Amino acid sequence: MAERSFVEEVKKLRLQAGDVFSGEGILAVTKALLESGVAYVAGYQGAPISHLMDVLADAQDILSDHGIRFENSASEATAAASLAASVNYPLRGAVTFKATVGTNVASDALANLASGGVKGGALIIVGEDYGEGSSIMQERSHAFAMKSQIWLLDPRPNLPCIVQAVKDGFDLSEASNTPVMLQLRIRACHVHGQFVASDNRVSTFSIKDALEKPERDVNRIVLPPASFLHEQEKVKHRWPAAVKFIEERQLNEFFSADAADIGIAVQGGSYNTVLRALERLDLADVYGESKIPLYVMNVAYPLIDSEWQRFCAGKRAVLVIEEGQPNFVEQNAGAILRQTDCTAMLHGKDMLPLAGEYNTATVLKGLRTFFERYGVLAPEPAAPATRKVIPLVAAPADPVPAADAPLPAAEQVSPLDDNVHARPPGFCTGCPERPIFTAMKLVERELGPRHVSADIGCHLFSILPPFNLGSTTMGYGLGGASAAALNVPGGKRAISVMGDGGFWHNGLTSGIANSVFNKSDNLTVIVDNSYTSATGGQDILSSTALNPTRSTGHEIERAVRGVGVKWVRTIRRTYDLKSMMASLKEALTTGEKGPKVLIAQSECMLNKQRREKPKTRAAIAAGERVVRERFGVDSDTCTGDHSCIRLSGCPSLSVKPNPDPLRTDPVATVLDSCVGCGLCGEVSHAAVLCPSFYRAQIVSNPTRMDRLRQRIREGLIGWLQRRDAARRARFAF
Repeated sequence: MAERSFVEEVKKLRLQAGDVFSGEGILAVTKALLESGVAYVAGYQGAPISHLMDVLADAQDILSDHGIRFENSASEATAAASLAASVNYPLRGAVTFKATVGTNVASDALANLASGGVKGGALIIVGEDYGEGSSIMQERSHAFAMKSQIWLLDPRPNLPCIVQAVKDGFDLSEASNTPVMLQLRIRACHVHGQFVASDNRVSTFSIKDALEKPERDVNRIVLPPASFLHEQEKVKHRWPAAVKFIEERQLNEFFSADAADIGIAVQGGSYNTVLRALERLDLADVYGESKIPLYVMNVAYPLIDSEWQRFCAGKRAVLVIEEGQPNFVEQNAGAILRQTDCTAMLHGKDMLPLAGEYNTATVLKGLRTFFERYGVLAPEPAAPATRKVIPLVAAPADPVPAADAPLPAAEQVSPLDDNVHARPPGFCTGCPERPIFTAMKLVERELGPRHVSADIGCHLFSILPPFNLGSTTMGYGLGGASAAALNVPGGKRAISVMGDGGFWHNGLTSGIANSVFNKSDNLTVIVDNSYTSATGGQDILSSTALNPTRSTGHEIERAVRGVGVKWVRTIRRTYDLKSMMASLKEALTTGEKGPKVLIAQSECMLNKQRREKPKTRAAIAAGERVVRERFGVDSDTCTGDHSCIRLSGCPSLSVKPNPDPLRTDPVATVLDSCVGCGLCGEVSHAAVLCPSFYRAQIVSNPTRMDRLRQRIREGLIGWLQRRDAARRARFAF
């Protein structure tokens, strides 16, 4: 169950030549694959290309009509390895995953693919998750493309350019017998626009043809002596073929090439940002007409020597706009220009930040510096920072500064820095993973702190407040492997955490099987919420949902026992805090040696609510009786201990002023976003006996009996309240 259904949108994939396609970038990529005659597609979900996998999953009927094989791969390595079908056969294949972490996982397959080369077009669509809002380490795909000599496309972020890049990518791959990487940045994936569609194409050479007439070419297998010849082939044949294709097809673009004697060289993915910054400087208009020459590299690698020489000829200076470090483009361009008589000065990281995303404000500042340096813009007068001071009492020895005096450099800080605390990301309301880490914190009070190896997924939020658990994270499914070195006979047992998505990705072998083989004595907690929730809620092997196109329902416990783990416990309801704590304590204190695995199961609340809320709304609209549970806090009883918040961190828990005028501590309160999971009450009772929590039922479309019971309750409670008020009145006198 993905977080979004594309059932309606995929109907656009049937558009024919001349029809206008309107929609999101990811959907446009899918249409471009169909128009390119792709024979097979595979991939692993991850931002910002998760929706590409979801679109393909919802387009099964269209893919079947065109004889296209589609797989939700077990990992990025699995997806990349499937491109082997293009090595010996004229089959066009595409794979997709999140970069750079996905590229790292797929590196073995990609390196071998690039070494041997391909006959059919092989396209690797990577979601470039770099910059503000990214959830991974800040690296780029550029280095990997250079290392393996995989050509890297970085198209301008609009639908016509993206669609054309997909088609050019396949053609370039076949022209140079080299796999091609298509880099789609976050904004490119989600940009909306239009393009004129073409007819979908069926692969002229089918997968069935390949199976009926198998072929092999030992020179394409990465095995000596062929592997030594592959490097020579890349340089002498494939690279020149790629350069020739890029030049002839004019994949890179020149805008206003002779408008001025300075210029800007920019990768296609940053084109919109640069154009917006030029517009702010009155050097471009909203239609893309620039007063400054632009060289737009829709092919980020390889660089084309002739195009650089042509663009820089006769110019005083060129500014290279390239996100991230190292500055591969700037260095390469510098080497190209040094080998010619070009006298243009090359600028880049000397005028722009060395690292970080180049948003409009950042690029605007760099462009202004560049233009002021070469006289395109007059220097702006410096505007000193000022502060407003309201003097109360000024001591003679320490005079009050003037009201508009410039701030010292050390004092030029935003007031928000001191007054607004950063809000850490956290679990959703009612998340079944929250009680797992609550139990770990409570057990920590009894048994002392433990080393905790974290993993990629929603559960990684446990490293932040209020839990503050987790010392490292090494990669998806590598939670168990991260604690492999921390094994000492008789010492404290370390705890590793991994999700069910990471478990099936590679955790079963790299974590669990490895711990069995090496006789680890540590504990691995597998968070089983039935989906790969962090990537959008896609089904996996252990999902409980019935998926008509996938095989689900395979239990993690059986897989764990299958590789040799003896001590295995499964908690079927993570909200049962007492059971969670008891199982954790048993795993950490038992005398039984060998790896221990605790499987904590409960369905992802976000996915559950996506399924249940529409049903509830429909039932209420139909006049059916619907009962929903909510929790609350009795303000008169709450002591202000706030254990419920400190050991839960649920977004539905907050504080409000204490109604008792004799007490100043704020009391806890439950907001309307509560989904009734009950953890807050469980936490309070586990930490310290707390009678302030109550559970209430919200009844929609109540029956006559419901109304009668409510009148009786109101009457009884009202009578008790009046009696209590009368008693207080007597004591008052």
